[in-house]
Amino acid sequence: MTPEVVLDLYRQAFFLIIVIVAVLIVPSLLLGLIIATFQAATQINEQTLSFLPRFLMTIATLMWTGPWIVGEITDYFNFLFHNIPFLIG
Repeated sequence: MTPEVVLDLYRQAFFLIIVIVAVLIVPSLLLGLIIATFQAATQINEQTLSFLPRFLMTIATLMWTGPWIVGEITDYFNFLFHNIPFLIG
């Protein structure tokens, strides 16, 4: 296995991780920004007001995108598994 192949596999795995994390975190960050703006406008400084909606948004996003996430991870694993003879030899 050459260093180029290893780096390419690492790049693909790292990009997959970044995409999955972004899909889960970005909606929660946007909702947090909206809630923070609301809190700044009304001067309500309650920590639980921002925590619970962001938590629920993350759970809803995970439920909605869960099959896609599992499919992407499974596809990458299948790619690695089927290409073992070509990658090591």
